[in-house]
Formats: sequence, structure tokens, C-alpha cells
Amino acid sequence: MSDMNANTAKYRSSFLKEVEANVEEGHWVKMCMQCGVCSGSCPLGPHWDHPPQEIFMMIRANKREEVLSSTSMWMCTSCYNCIARCPRGLPITHIMHGLAHYGKRLGLAPKNQPTAKFSQLFWDNLTKTGRVNELKLGLSLYFMNGFGQGVKTALKMKDVGLGMVKTGRMNPMEILGGHSCKGAGDIRKMLAKAKEIEEQQAAEFKG
Repeated sequence: MSDMNANTAKYRSSFLKEVEANVEEGHWVKMCMQCGVCSGSCPLGPHWDHPPQEIFMMIRANKREEVLSSTSMWMCTSCYNCIARCPRGLPITHIMHGLAHYGKRLGLAPKNQPTAKFSQLFWDNLTKTGRVNELKLGLSLYFMNGFGQGVKTALKMKDVGLGMVKTGRMNPMEILGGHSCKGAGDIRKMLAKAKEIEEQQAAEFKG
């Protein structure tokens, strides 16, 4: 095998291959041409540790721990500006969320990132009944950084909350449980099966 082929084989068997096997739409990463349009289009671009095209280059450079523990993927708000403007049509939003999910599965995701906390609270809220209980989600967000901070936030937002109650946008009785989606138990079974499949795929990749 020539030196060029050996280097190519090493490149293809690195973190890039892991991403292709385990991250949603991960096979698109190799198509990034580093133009930077995604970063320039992102409304939160200045707040990223590493903009999308930099994350993609880091994947190619085998910076596994640095990528998967980064807060960058958790900054994505799914505005889809990057996808709409990417000259190669990369599904950048899906890749970033996929990397965040994969990092979390491996226990490498940042622990105190606010958007990561929100994602977990939203997921826990949704999967209990199959639909979001907005009142419980809002309260859990208020108190996610401690009781004292939660009380301050609740008092600060009381006028907004009362306005939502008066206009019927929020029902205080939902604190007792709210409405459940029909077949919520089946939804949880599907999610459990999806998790099982993900774990099998990860085990096969490691093997």
C-alpha cells in the first residue's frame, strides 16, 4: 500500500468513521468545503466555541473528545439558516443535534450548559405523557438552577403568567398532570426500542 493510500485508510478509520456510523446524517461531514457560510448565517454564531465548519474539520482531525464535549452543538436553535444557505446542501442542523445526542449517550456532553439542561427537561416532560405540559416545563425551567433563583424568576415573570392564564393560554390545573396523549405507554415502548437499537449499533461499531 502506498503512503497516500495508507494515510487515506487511517483517515477513513478515524473519528470521521465513528461519526458516520453513529451520528444522524454524519456521512455528510466529509462533504464540507469549509466555506464558512453556515457560521456567518447563524444568529448565535458569535457565542459558539466552534462554528459548524470548524466542528467538521475537528472531526476530520480526530479531535474526538474536544468535539463531543463541546458546548457548540447545544447552541443550535434549529433556525435552519445554515441548511438553507449551504452551497452543498449539508443537513448541518441535523448533524449538530446528532453530535449533541451522541456526546450525551457517551457521557461526554457538557454538564452545566443551559440549553443541554433545557433539552433534558423538555424530553423528560414530553415522554411522560406523550405531549408537553407547558406549565410544568416552564416551572422546571424556572427552578433548574436552584430554589432561590426559581422564586426570583417566577416573581419576575408573574405578570406574563397571569396574562397567559387570563387569555386561556395556560391552565393552572395542568400542574396536577394535564392531558396525556392516547397510547403514551406505546410511545415510551417505541423510545425504549429505539434506545436499544442505538446501543446495539454502538456496540457493533466498537466491536
